[in-house]
Amino acid sequence: MLLQFEKCCLRKHWRRLARLVFWGVMAGILMINTGRAADDLRRPDVLFIVVDDLNDWISLLDAESPIPTPNLRRLADRGMLFEKAYCISPACNPSRSATLTGLRPSTTGVYGNKSDWRGAVGDRPTIFQRFRRAGYDVVGAGKIFHHHLDGAFHDEASFDDFQPMRPQSYPPEKLNRAPEYGSRNTDWGRWPATVEQSIDFKTVEYCIGELADSQRDAPLFLACGIFKPHSPFFSPGEFHAPFENMAAPPRLPDDWSDLPSGAERLLRKKRWFWEGMQELEARIPGSTLQFFRAYAACAAFADAQVGRLLDALDRSPRRDRTIVVLWSDHGFHLGEKNHIEKFALWEKTNHIPLIVVAPGVTSAGSRCPRPVDLSVLYPTLLELCDLEPDAECDGRSMVPLLRDPNSDWDQPALMTYSRGNHAVRSDDWRFIQYADGTEELYDHRVDPLEWHNLADRPESEEVLAWHRHWIPQSEAAPVPDLKPKSAANAAQ
Repeated sequence: MLLQFEKCCLRKHWRRLARLVFWGVMAGILMINTGRAADDLRRPDVLFIVVDDLNDWISLLDAESPIPTPNLRRLADRGMLFEKAYCISPACNPSRSATLTGLRPSTTGVYGNKSDWRGAVGDRPTIFQRFRRAGYDVVGAGKIFHHHLDGAFHDEASFDDFQPMRPQSYPPEKLNRAPEYGSRNTDWGRWPATVEQSIDFKTVEYCIGELADSQRDAPLFLACGIFKPHSPFFSPGEFHAPFENMAAPPRLPDDWSDLPSGAERLLRKKRWFWEGMQELEARIPGSTLQFFRAYAACAAFADAQVGRLLDALDRSPRRDRTIVVLWSDHGFHLGEKNHIEKFALWEKTNHIPLIVVAPGVTSAGSRCPRPVDLSVLYPTLLELCDLEPDAECDGRSMVPLLRDPNSDWDQPALMTYSRGNHAVRSDDWRFIQYADGTEELYDHRVDPLEWHNLADRPESEEVLAWHRHWIPQSEAAPVPDLKPKSAANAAQ
């Protein structure tokens, strides 16, 4: 452990020395040629915040939500909130790899949580690598890439320095008294005893230190991956108290009655989440509500960690020159449509918070009503920081929307989960097409909870035809799964 710490310190020393030489030379060239100060050359810093499993049942996006997120609102008040932002895929690995490489699952074949994303994209640079090559000091902590397989999905080439997510700790026995339901991660309750013992406290503490580093001589790209509200739904007791009387989200008991065969097939392997919860509810009444309330507590805890980051940014001289981007990798169902978890193509699984604060570009407190998906982030950050554009990106820059949220935006948001299954979200509609060709269509002007599938109605044909146009015409074959390190070594 001590050796790792010493190596980290040495790496930081040489990194800082190299940056000092680079920026010293560049500043000298600029002052010789133009007489301008070195600060004029400096590109903006970037604070890149990723929150795991945070859905839209939060006060930031739903005025009637019982889950207050004052720090997300505080951040949104500084820049632009996207009211209709969507993930690229409702699962951690395909969502994150697509967002961070700028390539959709239909381009790469990365459809699942086990897909070997780096093997699929080859030497395609991540957004972090693009900034490193431009002279940025790129550092990060927490969950940025998928966290399974003991960090095997992490990309070391993307960072100058990185603090991995702290391992999850568990109580001696499951807090929900349900050892038969799922795994140790299918648990919820008051844990750990203090905030300081939590995963995300350690992550944010590292990022606070990087923001306070007064010796940094290069522009900073800081990535902070906040793990909660991802399961297990553990957070210290102080975050649970406000939700002791919280009611469940609205639900239609027979919501599956108008679903097509494609939905049944896609969700067959995930039905155990909901069915297991119903069995637990019969044995221990109130379990379902406790599950929902624990999620709310974790969301509030995540918001508090964002607040700590913003406080650190405000204490830093970087505040006025820092672009801040906050997003969630996907949404999360809390019983809506008789579903728990993600892994679906409905609104609740894909609608996410997205906030962008770009000094000199966004207006304080602005809101954008246009539907966008996270394929926009890669090209947008390149443009905001005056880096060379990337023609291979599947998305396009949304800088025009950052300048004017009512600008023309002629494309909807596109989501993919498993090959052949796609959703299209336009201003008023959600359209879903499954691998077997069956479809769903919801009119969000009158049916925001998606209780009434209109796809089989003759009067829907014109709307269906327009949305079908955006479905990918060709799709990459699924790539192999990433093997655990121990299995890979054994095979060699």
